[in-house]
Amino acid sequence: MRVGIIIPCYNEEKRLNVNAFINFIQSTNKYHLCFVNDGSSDKTIDVLKNMQRQNPYKISVIDIQQNSGKAAAVRTGSKYLYNKGSIDYIGFIDADLSTDFNDFEELSNTLSNNENLNMVFGSRAKEASKNIEKDGIRSVISKIINMLVLFILKLPIQDTQCGAKVYKASLVPIIFKNKFFSRWLFDIEMFLRMKKHFGKKNIMKRILEQPLKRWIHVDDSKLGFKDSIQIPYRLLTIWLQYNILANYNISTATQSEEIVTQIYSLPTNAIA
Repeated sequence: MRVGIIIPCYNEEKRLNVNAFINFIQSTNKYHLCFVNDGSSDKTIDVLKNMQRQNPYKISVIDIQQNSGKAAAVRTGSKYLYNKGSIDYIGFIDADLSTDFNDFEELSNTLSNNENLNMVFGSRAKEASKNIEKDGIRSVISKIINMLVLFILKLPIQDTQCGAKVYKASLVPIIFKNKFFSRWLFDIEMFLRMKKHFGKKNIMKRILEQPLKRWIHVDDSKLGFKDSIQIPYRLLTIWLQYNILANYNISTATQSEEIVTQIYSLPTNAIA
C-alpha cells in the first residue's frame, strides 16, 4: 500500500515543523509527502525545496505561482499523485500538524482494511474523540457551520471540515475533475460530488467518519474573522449551485485558466 499525503502550505516559513516531517518520512516507505505551496509571500517555497532535496524520492513539492486557496492546493496535489500511478490512497493533513501522523495512519489503515470504503475522514465531533482542544469562539462557529452543513448535505456527518482525510486514488477523477466553487469549504463539495456519484442510499456505505485521538488548534489561523462571518453566505452559494442550479445545468463558476505550477520531484511528472 502506497499513500500520498498532501500538505497545503501558505506562508508557513516560520511555523512548519520541518524535523517532524523529515523524521516521519525517513521512518517509513509506505508514504509519499506532497507539499503544495499556495502562492506564499514569504520563503515557504525555499523551506519546502530544502526538505525535498533531503529526501527527493519520498517528497514532492508543487509550487502554485499565485495564491488560489486550499481547495486548489488539494485538487492540484491529488491530480499529481493520481498521475504518478504508484499511489493507492491519497489524503491530506494541515501543515501545522493539528492532526498527527499516528491518527492519519489509523485513517489509512481503516480504509485499506475495508474494500467497501472509498474514503475515511477524521472527526473532532465524535464522542470517542479524546484530547481534542478548541477555543470557545471556534467551538461556537463550528456548531453554526455544522447545522448549515447538515441542511445542505442531508447526511449524518458530524465534522465535514476536519483537515484529515484519506481516499482511494480512484476517486480523484470523480471528486477533482472540476474546480471547486469554494476556496476553503471544498470538503462539503467533495461529499456532494460523492453523494451524486454513489447515490444517496449508498454514500454512507462508502465513507466513514472516524474519531481522532488528538487534534489541537494552532494559533495564527489563515481563516480570519472576516472569512468566518462570510461562511453562511458561502454555504448558501454551495447549496444553490449543487441543489438548484445543477438541476437546470446552470453554473455560477467563473471560467478561468488552470493555475500555473512548478513541480520539484524525482521523477518529474506532469499534472493532467
